[in-house]
Amino acid sequence: MAYPAKYSTLNELQLTEEARQILVRIIRVAFPHPKIPDGPYERMADKIITESNESTWFRVALTQGLLALNRQGGENFLDLPDDRALAALQRIADLEFFGFIRRTTVLNFYDDPEVWDVFGYEGESFSKGGYLHRGFDDLDWLPNPRIEESDEPLVEIGPLGYHIAQQAPQRVQDSAESTGEEPVDDLFKGQDKVGGAQSI
Repeated sequence: MAYPAKYSTLNELQLTEEARQILVRIIRVAFPHPKIPDGPYERMADKIITESNESTWFRVALTQGLLALNRQGGENFLDLPDDRALAALQRIADLEFFGFIRRTTVLNFYDDPEVWDVFGYEGESFSKGGYLHRGFDDLDWLPNPRIEESDEPLVEIGPLGYHIAQQAPQRVQDSAESTGEEPVDDLFKGQDKVGGAQSI
């Protein structure tokens, strides 16, 4: 049997507009990108709300988690400065409702074309003919590549610490002579089965 919560608002199963704004603020504080406008954060909140509607448990957990967070310490979460809001999120980092928010955001937030524009990502390239002739190296946040040859001397790293065989080992040649088969120099060419091979 389920008992009603002490505060009547915690019995609500539908998110209010205030709860939605708290969710947007949680995402903004947990994934801070000053150059990203509010649109992607609001769309992400709507995505989380939509996904929570597919499960009664997640909908209840999300609704009650947001309301409880907003009453934590007797202060409104929307009014907290960023550092204190982050500290409040760190206190609830292990709760299931926050894990649901975090997982859903990680999987979906950076797939928003408006977020791509901020980071300079042009999206998939196949439908546009690839990157080769479309300025694959036009990212302004990468350092300019060195065009001229370096004056630094090349350092030799040889010789190798082991001997490289110039021909097949004698036992392979002996096996080939006894069967009349020619030894195979390269096992990656030709047929799959080598005549005269013995199973171990």
